[in-house]
Amino acid sequence: MRQAGFTLIELMMVFAIIAILALIAFPSYQDHITRGHRTAAQAQMMDIANRQQQYFLANRTYATKAQIEDSGYALPSDVSSHYGYTITLGTTAVPSFTITFEPKGSQASDGNLTLNHEGRKTPAEKW
Repeated sequence: MRQAGFTLIELMMVFAIIAILALIAFPSYQDHITRGHRTAAQAQMMDIANRQQQYFLANRTYATKAQIEDSGYALPSDVSSHYGYTITLGTTAVPSFTITFEPKGSQASDGNLTLNHEGRKTPAEKW
């Protein structure tokens, strides 16, 4: 009487095919996750820039990071777990600011994102 089932060779072939597909799909998945975190950070940068413009209209100067946070702003936890940020105010007679988001943890290889008072976004290929 013949028994039905899979041979060891057939099972090894299935596992080999699954492993190859996983090796191809995983880097694409990681890239997708990185871009998603970057997009969330960019949205927060735009929110901070809007807050800066509102602060400027009221005070004729831009706000420091401490002043932004004192007004009730805090990075959402999904962004703060992947990015830290700084706000640099210009030192010339013309008011200016630069927002820099520094990636951390699994996002660290993505590089910094910046947005300034003129709306200039760098690096351009990531916006």
